[in-house]
Amino acid sequence: MLDPVENRSLPRTAAFFDLDKTVIAKSSTLTFSKSFYQGGLINRRAVLRTAYTQFVFLAGGADHDQMERMRAYLSSLCRGWNVQQVKEIVAETLHDLIDPIIYDEAASLIEEHHAAGRDVVIVSTSGAEVVEPIGELLGADRVVATRMVVGEDGCYTGDVEYYAYGPTKAEAVRELAESEGYDLARCYAYSDSATDVPMLEAVGHPHAVNPDRTLRKEAVAREWPILDFHRPVRLKQRLPSLSRPPRPVLVAAAAVGAAAVTAGVVWLTARSRRSSAAAQRSGRPGSASA
Repeated sequence: MLDPVENRSLPRTAAFFDLDKTVIAKSSTLTFSKSFYQGGLINRRAVLRTAYTQFVFLAGGADHDQMERMRAYLSSLCRGWNVQQVKEIVAETLHDLIDPIIYDEAASLIEEHHAAGRDVVIVSTSGAEVVEPIGELLGADRVVATRMVVGEDGCYTGDVEYYAYGPTKAEAVRELAESEGYDLARCYAYSDSATDVPMLEAVGHPHAVNPDRTLRKEAVAREWPILDFHRPVRLKQRLPSLSRPPRPVLVAAAAVGAAAVTAGVVWLTARSRRSSAAAQRSGRPGSASA
């Protein structure tokens, strides 16, 4: 069960949600591939490749190497795209593409956290141009997302300005806690991926949602609650109360793109050395309630 409504005299708290396969049933970025094709940004071959990537992502999640390949591919793919055109395409197709794949269980949790007086923060590796509108749709208070470098011509250069991945998600959470006065010991976090263990470790109430194999083992060993989200629902039909005026704010440290990638590699390397030992530890499964 969630903690009761926050005492306003206490430090503020928040619930941090990963997006893909945690709040929505697919990859947010890859879901727009057909729309980008229809808008003339990508060709049919790219559509087929992103469809295959989406299938791999849904079938078993994405480990660090796969995420790196996906990042490199998408960064190269969007080089030369006009940012304003991307924003317009996302805005035009957002409800048709994203509304039907929002998990009912995630929508309920967002509503419960808001009712308890907590901020809701979406923390996603996907690009800001996609994540920010989804955050608004969900009624999120803030958004943390990857940012691409934009040239003077208003087009993506193909370089990454800020990479919201692995350890950098945890850094963003801690920076938000400092700036907004969140008490992290009383905050919540939700993710499906082992790459988000640093973010989950940063709060007092971590939850594994539809976890990949590695995160499931980690959650069992640490007795973190394991949640099963499997009912996509149209948000406006399900919870019209979530369509309240949002105030998303993108959090991005300056010039940390390359450093974030390096930090992710170092963290995953260190974790791989401990993975066999963690898999051998036993513990009772986490509660299926938030």
